[in-house]
Amino acid sequence: MDTVVQLIQVAISSGTPLLIAALGGILIERSGIIQLGAEGLMLLGAVMAGLTYLHTANLALTMLAVIGISAVLGLLHAAFTISLRTNQIVTGLALTLFGSGLSAYLGKGISGIPIAHAIPVVRLTWLTQVPVIGDIFARMDLFTWLSFLLVIAMHVYIYRTSWGLHLRAMGDSPATADVMGIRVYAFRYGCVIAGSMLIGIAGADLLLVYTPTWTEGMTAGRGWIAVALIIFARWNPIRALFCAYFFGLLSTIGFRLQLIGVEIPSYFLKMIPYLVTILVLMALGWRNRNKPSGAPEALGNPYYREQRF
Repeated sequence: MDTVVQLIQVAISSGTPLLIAALGGILIERSGIIQLGAEGLMLLGAVMAGLTYLHTANLALTMLAVIGISAVLGLLHAAFTISLRTNQIVTGLALTLFGSGLSAYLGKGISGIPIAHAIPVVRLTWLTQVPVIGDIFARMDLFTWLSFLLVIAMHVYIYRTSWGLHLRAMGDSPATADVMGIRVYAFRYGCVIAGSMLIGIAGADLLLVYTPTWTEGMTAGRGWIAVALIIFARWNPIRALFCAYFFGLLSTIGFRLQLIGVEIPSYFLKMIPYLVTILVLMALGWRNRNKPSGAPEALGNPYYREQRF
């Protein structure tokens, strides 16, 4: 039982950055904009968290800095894809390259410096009396609880509010949403900026909690896994939670196998989560080849208001 509890704890810990990033991507793509810049946003969120916390030791200022840089990049992403109507795939890839390069430059001075105890652990002592559940949830960091709240809030927002109805309408048919009186451009701007903030926060979580030392390229493809998670979850926040924890478990299973003495080359163990990502994408594509993917119908299509009729 202890082994099962430990595996669940590891899955939650390593899956939380993926979950927060996927939620940000879901919000952006539900509005009709493709998000392929998650890797760059996570890297910039991580390096900004490291720079700010090491210089101020203030968590509030650190999060403000992370949210600020992510919002600026989200604004740029929105300006290019919504107002200038650039190719959304190319723009997302450019954002990833820009974020990767800028984070490498900014992080030169803090590379290898440990960041200890930046995020408080929420201790629920009363929960320790509950078997298994208490062992898992009694001591979790602030970001993990934030991710739980975000999943609930986003699910309610998308499926239980009029604003969520507007979001889904805009992602499926922006022209129809425009006729209904929804300000498509402004709404999309808000979604892209807010979603980018969440992805930046995911990067901060990765640095401040999961791997508390900045190294260049420390996301190691997690941004791309988050993009894949959006597809696995069919743009649904609840499904994203379970998918994120599944891939969080995969990302650490190699280390666990080494601990118990399984003699498998380390390079193979490290590629397990990425290999599974490819295989699952192939399997989903084959299974759903004659079914709707669940993606917003207008995803990736620029909206021309003057051509709505």
